[in-house]
Amino acid sequence: MAGPELRAALEDQLRALAIPTVSVEHPEVFTVEEMMPHLKHLKGAHSKNLFLKDKRKKSYWLVTVLHDRKINLNDLAKQLGVGSGNLRFADEMSMLEKLRVGQGCATPLALFCDQGDVTFVLDAAFLEGGYEKVYFHPMTNTATMGLSPDDFLTFVKKTGHDPIIVKFD
Repeated sequence: MAGPELRAALEDQLRALAIPTVSVEHPEVFTVEEMMPHLKHLKGAHSKNLFLKDKRKKSYWLVTVLHDRKINLNDLAKQLGVGSGNLRFADEMSMLEKLRVGQGCATPLALFCDQGDVTFVLDAAFLEGGYEKVYFHPMTNTATMGLSPDDFLTFVKKTGHDPIIVKFD
């Protein structure tokens, strides 16, 4: 399955769970800085997603934080009990293998493609910030999809991922 087919499969999964979404199409973006001008009119929590690998255990982590957070990988590794210096950005081939998305498309919505190899870490602010909508790429970096925080959590849990909720404040 390629990008459009994967997006359709994601939308089918969300429909099957009766989860309403809103989507905004935009030019292809590879960074949060490139994305935000296209989404500044959308009220809610926008995401930055990091696909990481623990070099020691060879495990994979998808970390989703508010778009404007600065993340120190050593601090995050300590917070997650991985050990300082062990978290690195995973290569694109690993992301394609585990989540079926490439560079610029990391998204927790891709967890429906994972076979249990990826640990999901979620910024607590997505759930506790009082946001009406939370926004992520829907398997492509040419669109952004919004859903309620509760529906997002329902979706993630239905993929078999119980997120590790981390307070970054």
